[in-house]
This record gives sequence, C-alpha cells and structure tokens, in this order.
Amino acid sequence: EWSGHIQAALVAFFVFLFCLEARLWAKNLKRRLPGPFAWPVVGNAMQLGQMPHITFSKLAKKYGNVYQIRLGCSDIVVLNGDRVIRQALIQHSTEFAGRPNFVSFQTVSGGKGMTFSSYSKRWKMHRKIAQSTIRAFSSANSQTKENFEQQIAAEATELVEVFLKLSARGQHFNPEHELTVAAANVICALCFGKRYGHDDAEFRELLHRVNMFGQTVGAGSLVDVMPWLQSFPNPVRSMFKSFKTPQQFVQLKLKEHRETFDPKVTRDMSDAIISVLDRSASEYGLTKDNAEGTVSDLIGAGLDTVSTALHWMLLLLVKHPQLQHKLQQLIDQVVGRNRLPSVGDRSSLAYLDAFIYETMRFTSFVPVTIPHSTTSDVTIEGLRIPKDTVVFINQWSVNHDSLMWTDPHVFDPSRFLDEQGSLNRDLASNVMIFSAGKRRCIGTQIAKAEIFLFLAILLHQCSFERSAGEEPSLDCSYGLTLKPLDYRITAKLRGKLLKSP
Repeated sequence: EWSGHIQAALVAFFVFLFCLEARLWAKNLKRRLPGPFAWPVVGNAMQLGQMPHITFSKLAKKYGNVYQIRLGCSDIVVLNGDRVIRQALIQHSTEFAGRPNFVSFQTVSGGKGMTFSSYSKRWKMHRKIAQSTIRAFSSANSQTKENFEQQIAAEATELVEVFLKLSARGQHFNPEHELTVAAANVICALCFGKRYGHDDAEFRELLHRVNMFGQTVGAGSLVDVMPWLQSFPNPVRSMFKSFKTPQQFVQLKLKEHRETFDPKVTRDMSDAIISVLDRSASEYGLTKDNAEGTVSDLIGAGLDTVSTALHWMLLLLVKHPQLQHKLQQLIDQVVGRNRLPSVGDRSSLAYLDAFIYETMRFTSFVPVTIPHSTTSDVTIEGLRIPKDTVVFINQWSVNHDSLMWTDPHVFDPSRFLDEQGSLNRDLASNVMIFSAGKRRCIGTQIAKAEIFLFLAILLHQCSFERSAGEEPSLDCSYGLTLKPLDYRITAKLRGKLLKSP
C-alpha cells in the first residue's frame, strides 16, 4: 500500500513537471532561434547520442551554423563552423566570455579558479596574473625554461623505460595510464617541485578520479541542465563527491608551500602564484583561495590535454607505420643517434609538427569547449542571442569544416607543409583545440612544447607496433576530451637507451 502511494506521488510529480515545461515551451516558442523540436522536461537530450559533437554538426546542415536546442530546463545555442565560431570568440570575445552557473563548475575549486568562473574585472585580473606567472616559468626566464624542458625530457626517458618493461617478452599494453602519469608528473614538478612513481597507488587513484570527472562533465552533461539529479542516489552524484579528493590534494600542497614559503626563493610555480596572489589579493578583490583554484586549473588542463594528445598519437603511429618510419628517419637525420631531441630541434622537424597538428585537427580530441554564456545581448549571423544564454562551441566542426580543409576526414600530415617543406603556420593556426578569444587556454604554449618533446623522444628511442591481426579502432569515448577506446601496443628499443642529461 505504501509503495502504491509513492508511485502515485512520483507520477503526479512528473506530470506536474511535464505541464510546467509544456507551458514554458509554448511561452518561449515565438522567441526561439532555429532548431529542432524540444520535448518538455528532457528537451533534446535524447537526440544527442553518444557523440554530441557529431550530432551538432548534422543539425547545422539543417538549421544553419547558429541554432538552439533545449537540455532539461536550459535553452542552449550551438555554434558551428570556422567562420561563425571565430566571429563569436574573437570579434565578439567579451560577449561570449561568460560561464554558465552550472553545478559542476561550482564543484571545481569552489568556483575560485579561472577556467570555470564567471567573466568579470576580477576574473580578468586573475587571468592576467596567472598568464604572467606561466610565461615567467615557460619562456621569459631562460633558467626556468631550461629546467622545464629538462623535466619533460626526464619524464619522457622514464616513460621509455616503463614502456620497454611493459613490452618485455613481446607483451602488448594499453599506454593510457602511463601517459597520464608522465603528463601529470611534468605539471606536478612545475607546480610542486615533485614527481610521483608510475606505481604510486595514491597518485594512480587521484588521476583516476580526475579522469572520471572529465568523462562525466562536458557539453550535454545532464547533471548541469537537470541539477535536481543530485538529490537522488546516482553515479553522477557519487562522482561529484569523489572529486573532492583532487581538490584536497591541491589544498594540502598549497598549505605545505605556505608553511615553508620564503619570498626570496621561488621554488616552483606554486610559490610564484602564492607570492603574487596572496600579496595582491585584497588589491584586486581576490582571495587566497584563488591560488588553489589557479593551480587546480593548471593541473587539470596540463594533465588531460597532453596525455590525451599523446594517446591519440601513439594510436595513429601504429595505425600508419609508414608515417612512423618517416618521422623516425627525419629525427635521426636532424638529431642523430647519440643525443636526445630537444625543443631547439623543432624548427628542423617540420613534418613532426605537421603530424602533431594533423592529429589535433583529425581527432579534435577537445570536441566541444567548456560551455560559454553570453555576458550581454549579441547578434551572430543576423540572429539575436540574449544575455546569459548558455552557448556550446563545436570545435570539431571547425577542424572538419570542408570550406577550410580539403578532405577533412582523411588523416594527412602533409597538408600542413608548404612547397618548401616548412610548416604552414597560417594553416596550423586554424586548428582549434585550445579554444580562442578571452577563454583560450593559458597553457597552450606549454602544452604544445610538452607534446612535441615527448613525441620526439619516444620516436627517437622506440618503435611502436600493434598486436598482429588487430586493427586499432578510431572509435572513442566522449567527455571533456575524446579518449581512444582500448588498444594495445608494444615498444621496441631503437639502438642505445639514452638518459636525459
């Protein structure tokens, strides 16, 4: 009898929601932009499928590059295509610089970081401080720049040894976790002055939780457009609770840094951020919590982007062995066999850069940017988008825009080389993986240098092969980044094992 009452109450509750949504839908019908019919309560959630970025591109063919969908209680504008997206993010950068007030965004660093917080004068000052700190460590200061490159090289050679151990006696392995640890160690060394072993159980668990967060939160995340889901036991709510662990890790590290802080000695980027933010917090309306938020942003961005890029690159190397051989011949010709590649070799390794850019374009492993919101009314393509509208930016559509790229669904690194065999930098700049405008990733140059050096050292030291008779799939799982499905490789040493100096 009690069960029957509960079922009746639930039915009545959902009927009420349905009627409320139907009324709102009818009220807003005349104000809607072009777009597909949206059902009450769920909107277009059921239409997105497993790969929303592909669905967004298909809908653009029917409704144009600017259209509207509805997810849960939220009306969302989706932007597609190179011309429209650059018009929005660059020509109207301020109007599209906002962030929606999503539950997941408040979970990350308590809303004190830059990546997920709202656009404001305080945000602009926070970003300016963070950018200057990163620049000081990565390019402006020759000593810290050299130390950073040495750290990458050390992690890359450590990764080579781990790969060779996993490949002992012809065994095959999935490189995903080892790539994640290597990328995490570079950013941890940069921020905390410390690295962790590949078999460190606590560190592995920490990285797993960060990865789960990225897989759960992204464009089309139901927990953000239907926040009431957090009121009921479900996997998404459990994930949100578990994500407190990475934040506690950063808070502990910053607490240790403050206890041993010496203003005369800058040991790492955390010291630099503490020095600037703690000293200037009241002046710019910031708090000490913004330091933790900044470090969390750097770790999240530096870890996921670099490891995912390398994960795809190893997959494409074993899928196209002739390209792998060509790259190795080039590296041997430029670098030789008696030393490791360095960032200084980059200008002479145009084809390697072309391979990297083509991987980023072809896979578009950050398919949709972290959702934006409009800071004021704005008009794009003659369509008015009101203030505080949630906006999805479909980067995949930029990288596969047939007006920009010849045969966009074909993997061809040579498209980025000019007639002299040099990198076509104008064309390379059209690849969109780190967003653009005011929300462009502040660690872009660090990430590109890191990806280049990791890949160059891996190719210099090893040859990679897939399992016999197994064709690696280009299918992937969707999240903040696209992850390749499980594939296995083996690594073979090319000549003498070299160590980082």
